[in-house]
Amino acid sequence: MDTFDYVIVGAGSAGCVLANRLSADPAVTVALIEAGPSDQSLLAKLLVNIPAGVFTTIGSPRYNWLYQYEPDPTVGGQPIFCPRGRILGGSSAINGMIYIRGHRRDYDGWAAQGADGWSYRDVLPYFKKSENREDGADAFHGTGGELNVARQRDPHPISEAVLAAAEELQLGRTTDFNGAEQDGFGYWDVTQRNGERLSSARAFLQPAAGRPNLTVVTGALTRRVLIQNGRATGVEISRAGQVQTIGATREVIVAAGAINSPQLLMLSGIGPAEELKRHGIDVVLDLPGVGENLQDHQDVLMCWSSPHHTLYGLSWRALPWMLASPFQYLFQRKGPWTTNTVESGGFVRSRPGLEQPDLQIILGPQYMNQRHRAIPHGHGFSFHISLLQPRSRGRLCLASADPAAKPRLHGHFLSDPGGEDLEGLVRGVKITRRLAQAPAMDAYRGEETFPGPRVQTDDEIRQFTRDTLGTTFHPAGTCKMGRDRMAVVDPELRVRGVAGLRVVDASIMPNVISGNTNGPVIMIAEKGADMILGRQALAGAA
Repeated sequence: MDTFDYVIVGAGSAGCVLANRLSADPAVTVALIEAGPSDQSLLAKLLVNIPAGVFTTIGSPRYNWLYQYEPDPTVGGQPIFCPRGRILGGSSAINGMIYIRGHRRDYDGWAAQGADGWSYRDVLPYFKKSENREDGADAFHGTGGELNVARQRDPHPISEAVLAAAEELQLGRTTDFNGAEQDGFGYWDVTQRNGERLSSARAFLQPAAGRPNLTVVTGALTRRVLIQNGRATGVEISRAGQVQTIGATREVIVAAGAINSPQLLMLSGIGPAEELKRHGIDVVLDLPGVGENLQDHQDVLMCWSSPHHTLYGLSWRALPWMLASPFQYLFQRKGPWTTNTVESGGFVRSRPGLEQPDLQIILGPQYMNQRHRAIPHGHGFSFHISLLQPRSRGRLCLASADPAAKPRLHGHFLSDPGGEDLEGLVRGVKITRRLAQAPAMDAYRGEETFPGPRVQTDDEIRQFTRDTLGTTFHPAGTCKMGRDRMAVVDPELRVRGVAGLRVVDASIMPNVISGNTNGPVIMIAEKGADMILGRQALAGAA
């Protein structure tokens, strides 16, 4: 059995950061275990590093777990897509590259719920630590970190029309969603460098890959955490048809994401006792919060056709720019291949009296539909309307005791007793219609194709929302941090009741943050690394 000081399960947004930070001490040995393949093959490099490769990776079983939320008759009765990265870099290798931190009230809310040391003042220094902001450092941003945060190199001109429309509606314009205020419309900053995707693996793991004290194992499914006398001592993995064990003398760190982390804990005998017994798993620790508190940003999609054939999509009229786009990218790092497919948008408060934005409106310069066609046919534009602080809570449970079986995800979307989740999205549909119908959009706007003119009244919008609901692929909360009975980890990210075991990823969020989750997960790993190494926390912001 190979033995290391630290064993990290999951080489995603968090795991790559942890591998870098922990292995920086040459006296420490670290193993990083990933179920998916390396990102270093020629095909993987092309699909992952070229931003527009997301059109392919988002539906690829080689690089994606392709999870689904279980069908729910109250929200369309169909499975809801939930992609998660399965490759070095995890979801940061297949996502839309948007760099958003969330609202300061999100983190102050964590602290108020018992997550001591996780207020906005506490976490801002860790955001800045990782960051290399091309626009330079200020009170909210850092430079010199591994994670390059850039402006998009060549966004489609429709974004300027959308931003002008937002100003016509007095929704405001911003150049920094991660600064003093989140409200307003603008271009999303992206985790790219020189027009290429910068996944967590490229940013953090590759610079550390040559260290002799860091071992990276790919194609290895972690079956369970080994626990002896109340302490995590290693993991059992399956690789190339063989079951192996890897020992950990100091800690096992589970960084497998909001779906795989609670699944692994339950497979290891840590979780709700009745759930474990139902699958014949011996109960090591009855921890009822494992798999509970599942959250995701519920989402509605709206689409318009357009006379502009430069909008991304397949057609004969688009053939000239499609043929030219590889050369634009190769020689200039510009053109359609630089798109992250969701180039601009904004944060809005859908009703008076809100203390922070409750909706994120995201522009896609391509014609999509409710089936999320990988490469759109025809030309148009789309808006995603994302609910930022969902009140609905779901749960994750095992399908079986087989580690290879996908867990069952019960989203319970739009189930909050007061119905505010649904009403927030209804207000979002109305705001988005006003945005698309503003004079600044006249040159781009064709017909509203989804939901179309047949959906007008509030009741019709509610039904449309229920029938077509999706998410923006930000599952979180399933091993939540806190001090109450349902908390799975304490504010030091230690699993309650098991020594030498931590969880470090989006699953520890008590509430999902207000925006895209990749940046916050990297922050969690930065702060978690200091906790694991026993370092004093970075000084809080003023």
